[in-house]
Amino acid sequence: MKTVFYWLLAIVITLAAAIYQRTTGPTYPKKFDIEVNGNIHELRLIRSVEIGSEDPFKLAIDDNSIEAKLYYRQYLSHDEYTEVDFAYAKKPVDSFIMNKIFGITEEEGWFADIPDLPAAGKIQYYFEVKDNNGIKAYFKDEPIIVRYKGAVPPAVLTPHIFFMFFAMLLGNLAGIMAVFNHNRFKFYTTLTIIAFFIGGMILGPIVQLYAFGEAWAGIPFAWDLTDNKTLIAFLFWLLAFAMNRNKRRPIYTVVAAVVMLLVYSIPHSMYGSELDPETGEIIQGWIQLFLF
Repeated sequence: MKTVFYWLLAIVITLAAAIYQRTTGPTYPKKFDIEVNGNIHELRLIRSVEIGSEDPFKLAIDDNSIEAKLYYRQYLSHDEYTEVDFAYAKKPVDSFIMNKIFGITEEEGWFADIPDLPAAGKIQYYFEVKDNNGIKAYFKDEPIIVRYKGAVPPAVLTPHIFFMFFAMLLGNLAGIMAVFNHNRFKFYTTLTIIAFFIGGMILGPIVQLYAFGEAWAGIPFAWDLTDNKTLIAFLFWLLAFAMNRNKRRPIYTVVAAVVMLLVYSIPHSMYGSELDPETGEIIQGWIQLFLF
């Protein structure tokens, strides 16, 4: 099989993983269709907020004849819900891509203002819309969960994302080559561990430090799933690199590639760091499964 086919297969697998990552996980916007006065509107309900963002809670409903209210409280607290009115407004869109490529210079809809929480803090919310057909509540029984995070400089976040998916591309390529015992699988195993080390073990903790105030929340200090799955994948690639230094052992590279795929199949930020509303300490979300 020609090398170009190995590359094409690796690219397809990586793109599929990238799309999957962008459509899963507890912090990506929840898409939801709502009918208001006989018209369907597609909403993107946020589940991750950068501290200091202006009016992040938005209902993209271009109908100023309705009324809308938002009800929120701190996640896992026993507080009563706080009521906030949505206000209809038109606001400029400050984005080069949206302005120049898509020709979108402003957005309109209903905006609600909620005080910020510290990094890793979470709120839960639902909302009501009143139109000509009456009042209807949305997500009251299963509130939307939103996590707050600090701003991560693009100079850190962009290379982190690049190296993580570049490492996956190289890892997929190395794994495919190892299956067919291609003579270059050792070379790409080495490149994979270098890219993964930069993206996951160096830039990853820096991103986490900016976002949540902790550089590492995995083993041996805590149980953050994102950090731990990164560590597990890195250790398997480290093993593959070590076992192939002096002898060809493609099975180790195949296993490392499979483990990486499994790691990337876990939705990003699932059971990640969150602020305990009672103590004010940052804990890991999965621990809550055993405490509440």
